[in-house]
Amino acid sequence: MKGPIRLVVFDVDGTLVDSQKDILDAMARAFEAEGYAVPDDAAVLASVGLSLPEAMAQLAPDLDAAARSGLVSAYRDGFLTSARHVEPPLYPGVRDTLAALRARPELLLGVATGKSRRGLDHILVAHDLEGVFLSTQVADDHPSKPNPSMLLAALRETGAEACNAAMVGDTEYDIAMGRAAGFATVGVSWGYQPVDRLQAAGADVVIDDFAALPAALDRIWES
Repeated sequence: MKGPIRLVVFDVDGTLVDSQKDILDAMARAFEAEGYAVPDDAAVLASVGLSLPEAMAQLAPDLDAAARSGLVSAYRDGFLTSARHVEPPLYPGVRDTLAALRARPELLLGVATGKSRRGLDHILVAHDLEGVFLSTQVADDHPSKPNPSMLLAALRETGAEACNAAMVGDTEYDIAMGRAAGFATVGVSWGYQPVDRLQAAGADVVIDDFAALPAALDRIWES
């Protein structure tokens, strides 16, 4: 292997897979099942990227911890029920670009997601992505984004250094997490938060097409 180990860590929802429909459906089911008014779609999508307890605290700040815990359980049940029917699709270019990045001998791939281990495994199996990511960090094992715990664990697992690592995501939480860990940060414009929020959070670059990622990474690491 020539040169330093490079590490690229991806968010999942809104970055690799378009799970918007499933997220909105499961959130509506959860609030309805627990007898609360359903938050509007914009508020739900703005919470994507946070771990579920933090997302529920943002969406239902007036509820106590026990009530929010009930919402978390209802959401998980509803999401997996919904996901069993139609799998959320990969965004265009994801599969080909991941293959191109994996072909680079110095480059390793990882995931850092607010999903549970069960939820992430479901997505990886459904899209035949098992074995693609050397490091898979999930909400079960870490504080919520933007805490850098997931990315620091990915560095330990892969042996990469933060100066040779990049975080790719669609929310300000991804960008803030990456910056807190010392990673370069790449925002994607096709996800659940607008580009201006990614830029305000400090994204080094925002791309509009997944196929643009390899060149964007090269520019970042060559600068």
